[in-house]
Amino acid sequence: MTRIGILISGRGSNFEAIADNISAGTIDAEIAVVISNRGEARGLEVARGRGLRAVCIPSKGLDRQIYDRMVVEELRQCGVEVVCLAGFMRLLSAEFIREFPNRILNIHPSLLPAFPGLDAQHQALEHGVKISGCTVHFVDENLDAGPILIQATVPVLDEDTAETLSSRILKEEHRIYSEALRLVISGRYRIEGRRVIRT
Repeated sequence: MTRIGILISGRGSNFEAIADNISAGTIDAEIAVVISNRGEARGLEVARGRGLRAVCIPSKGLDRQIYDRMVVEELRQCGVEVVCLAGFMRLLSAEFIREFPNRILNIHPSLLPAFPGLDAQHQALEHGVKISGCTVHFVDENLDAGPILIQATVPVLDEDTAETLSSRILKEEHRIYSEALRLVISGRYRIEGRRVIRT
């Protein structure tokens, strides 16, 4: 059974969606550890309430490489094979990414490559797009730029605010993150350049 490490910085709703699917038996994996860089992250309480190993490794004031080594060490000790970023608000160092090549997943609230980085929903509204959505991608050394596993579309309504759009996108995030994780665990895909092709 694949051992997953989940990195969070806040509420961890995508982590909960993954955990629910594992509990329901629709993902053949176990959550080995949940790590947050913020002690107040609600997701840590949720993880402990589910009986999972939940660890806070505070990042404040630490050099990125030093911090990442600490997180990698915890992941290694827990036997983690796949890393899921679920609202983890830190950029990973190249050293971290090399430890888990094509084994780190991230979810982003836009149809990448549109609107990478922070405030993607606000960016979408500012640009007047009619369709937004979310993307699960492999993490590489560039921001929100790794090969795309799955995307889902969400219409942008005339009356939308960043909050209402975010809420509708989040529902799709919860659905496709688990779908992408099932694909990665199955191994039934190959990567050609930037393309992820199901096999």
